[in-house]
Amino acid sequence: MKPTERSFARRIDLTSLQLFVAVGEEGSIGRAAEREFIAASAVSKRVADLESTLGTALLYRHARGVELTPAGQSLLHHARSVLYGLEKMQGELSEYADGVRGHVRVHASMSAIVQFLPEDLGRFIGRHPRVKIDLEEHLSSEVERAVAEGAADLGLCNASGAAPRLQVRPYRHDRLALILPAARTESALAAIDFIDTLDFDHVGLHANSSISLALHQAAARAGRAVRLRIRVTGLDAMCRMIDNGLGVGVMPERAFRLMHGTGNLRCVPLRDAWAARRISLVARDFDTLPPTARALVEHLVEYPAPQAPST
Repeated sequence: MKPTERSFARRIDLTSLQLFVAVGEEGSIGRAAEREFIAASAVSKRVADLESTLGTALLYRHARGVELTPAGQSLLHHARSVLYGLEKMQGELSEYADGVRGHVRVHASMSAIVQFLPEDLGRFIGRHPRVKIDLEEHLSSEVERAVAEGAADLGLCNASGAAPRLQVRPYRHDRLALILPAARTESALAAIDFIDTLDFDHVGLHANSSISLALHQAAARAGRAVRLRIRVTGLDAMCRMIDNGLGVGVMPERAFRLMHGTGNLRCVPLRDAWAARRISLVARDFDTLPPTARALVEHLVEYPAPQAPST
């Protein structure tokens, strides 16, 4: 914007524009004053100031009222557009303030996305169809970092406490289970200790995933190592590898049940205490989140997790 344009914008006030529109639509300063609940002399002064600012006459004044000059007709057109734009802006901002509309950036772990978020976010969008949610899948450690750095408004992950600046709220629980071919004798067990799986080849996830870290830490505590044959990037790929004889794997039991059609496989829950995990909501400050993000947080903690299909 040029300096002269900035100066012009500063010299035009919205109240004068609103009163001028009323005069143009009513064809009378007196009727415009009645419509806007203001003295006629004040309206006349505002219009005169506009004419002085613009350097041109806006009204033809006569005994029967007023008529717009060509410049006045042009100003009426533009003033209506400006006032309409302001009304539209006010309406949209009030929707943001009410949490009805907005944009929320969410980073979440694979476990949260596969097990819980499709249903939870589907219900939220059903309530607030004009809200835009940008959802990205990341490792839990990356989720925490993104929220701490402001790249995401909200995170859902297995919080490690590595980012002490973050606030944490409970979201869901899950339990890890061993996934193996149904033909193996171990598939008939009601539960199994993780240490008893260390004689098998494993199909693992990303080395920095919360599941992979938990498995290697548990093996190290037992003085053992995980016999890793292959790493994959997704739970469906893990199931396909296991179904084709490449080893066993560990994933959340509910996630497996949601993918129960993948291969002739069974899951056996791990007895280990660390296999019961908590998925948390993380934010820098829940109280200062934008209204739409706060509405999403309230929604996410409102519903219990739906039941996964049994196998």
